[in-house]
Amino acid sequence: MRLLLLARHGQSLFNVDGVVNGDPRLDRGLSPAGIEEGTKLGLQIAAHSIDACVASEFPRAQETARLALAVRPQRIAIHVDPELNDIDIGALEGQTLADYRAWKHAHTRADPFPDGESLDDAAHRYARAFERLVEADEETIFCVCHEIPVRYAVNAAQDSDDLDAPLHDVANATPYVFDEAGLRRAVARLRR
Repeated sequence: MRLLLLARHGQSLFNVDGVVNGDPRLDRGLSPAGIEEGTKLGLQIAAHSIDACVASEFPRAQETARLALAVRPQRIAIHVDPELNDIDIGALEGQTLADYRAWKHAHTRADPFPDGESLDDAAHRYARAFERLVEADEETIFCVCHEIPVRYAVNAAQDSDDLDAPLHDVANATPYVFDEAGLRRAVARLRR
C-alpha cells in the first residue's frame, strides 16, 4: 500500500437520533444528509485512483463507500472487513450517546462494555485491520468505517499518548490520508 484514504461513514439515522449502535445487524443506514455526504465524499477523493475499497460490516459504511465510488467510471468491489466494525457496546446497544459517554467516563479503556468489548480490545482489532491494509498489494486503498477507528488511527499516527486526542470529533464522510509510514506508526501505537 502506498496511500490509504480513510473515512467515517456519512451521517446515519442513529446519529440523527443520538443513539449508539455497535451491532451491524441493527444498523438503520444513512440519513438523507448522510447520503448527500457520501456523494460529496466521492468528489473529494475523485482525483485519486483507487485500487481497492474496504468497509466494515455496517450497512452505513458500505452505503457510504458505494455512493463515493459511484462517480468513478470503473466498478470497484467493496471488500468487507469485520475488524473495522464499530465498538461492540453490548448491553448499551440502542442507548443514548449520553448514556454511552457516562459509562465510558466511569470506566477505563481496559473495562469491557457490559456484554461487549473493551476500547483496548477494539484498538487491537483495528491494528490488525490496518496492518492488513498496509501490507496489501494495492497501491491506493479507500476505506470506510467508523468514528472511533478513524480517530484512533489519526491520533496513533501522531504517536499521541491518548487515542482520543488531539483529534476527537471526526466529521462524517471526510477523508483522512495516510501514507505507508503513517499507517505503520498507527498500527504500532494501537498495539501498545
